[in-house]
Amino acid sequence: MKRHTIYVLLALVSTACSTQTHKSQQESVTEPTPRLEILVGTYTGQGSEGIYSIQFDPATGAISDKQLVATTTSPSYLALSPDKQRVYAVNEGGEGNVTAYQWNDSHTQLDLINSQSSQGLYPCYVSLQDSLVAIANYGGGNVVSYPLDAAGALSDNPVNQQHEGTGPNSDRQEAPHAHCAVFSKDGQYLYGVDLGIDQIRMYSVADLTAEGEVALQLDAGDGPRHLTFHPNKDIAFVISELSSTVTTASIDPLTGKMTALSKVSTLPEGHEGDNSCADIHVSDDGRYLYASNRGHNSIAIFSIDPETSALKMIATESVMGDWPRNFTLSPDNNYILVANKKSNNITVFKRDKETGMMYYTDQQLEISQPVCLKF
Repeated sequence: MKRHTIYVLLALVSTACSTQTHKSQQESVTEPTPRLEILVGTYTGQGSEGIYSIQFDPATGAISDKQLVATTTSPSYLALSPDKQRVYAVNEGGEGNVTAYQWNDSHTQLDLINSQSSQGLYPCYVSLQDSLVAIANYGGGNVVSYPLDAAGALSDNPVNQQHEGTGPNSDRQEAPHAHCAVFSKDGQYLYGVDLGIDQIRMYSVADLTAEGEVALQLDAGDGPRHLTFHPNKDIAFVISELSSTVTTASIDPLTGKMTALSKVSTLPEGHEGDNSCADIHVSDDGRYLYASNRGHNSIAIFSIDPETSALKMIATESVMGDWPRNFTLSPDNNYILVANKKSNNITVFKRDKETGMMYYTDQQLEISQPVCLKF
């Protein structure tokens, strides 16, 4: 073989090896995980000014870059449109409002679309389905729905459903207190959870002006606060603020009505002292449920029986703060973030998907009176 030919072959082999090495190096480079935005609703008056945006790193659990994106009064609960371009906030006050926003072109500020009266005192919850926004007024004891126009503006024609009645707790149940307004998974019903009358009321979305019905009667003095659904079954879970319990209920898919199946405490056995439950969430796989305790200052962790949907407490985990009004699971369910109102901080916990347990990451962010977290 001629020497020139050998040189050419060696050059080709060298080039091939170099190309393969370069490809391997390229394949070994991992793209950084994009950070996620969280919107934070707050109570205003002690240094906080409205709705904040913070950044969350799903690779490390770090939270940072607090930015005020809307100056408004006590936006205590938020709802985001599916494309996350619009935000709806209740303004919790004596004369409550609900306010619609959209992001500006640079995604640095929420621009006002419009604002309407909540038609009741102290609105504390807002939810969104298609072109309909629902609000629960704690002080007014009523559930209100607003149609939206194509631009996302709140209409001038709200529908008001007033609750009636009292409960046995003379301090907290002297009148109706609607605490949550949430749509059923199939979108046919609007449920109003009322702490004051120990009921979940239901309304047909097809005709919200029609008189509502009792979807579920809780035990006297329970004081139901929030409602969430099992992702794969016709099951609802109701957290009760006054009794510190979670009620599991089956849902009739034809009528939307519920039947209580069981009730468990959110507190460890032998606990003494005041407690006030707040928020509740189920993991996306339907295996675990989490409930917040204000006073005990913990998240109660439950397994969900795959056959009966009965709850079994696994543990209670300190929130590393005071008064966990709201918390959320990250979209990948790898983390739990807790908004602690009285200690003015958001704390981050790593979540074990297999065991359901949560572990403090030492990550937290100071923010005045955080009360709602939305990815």
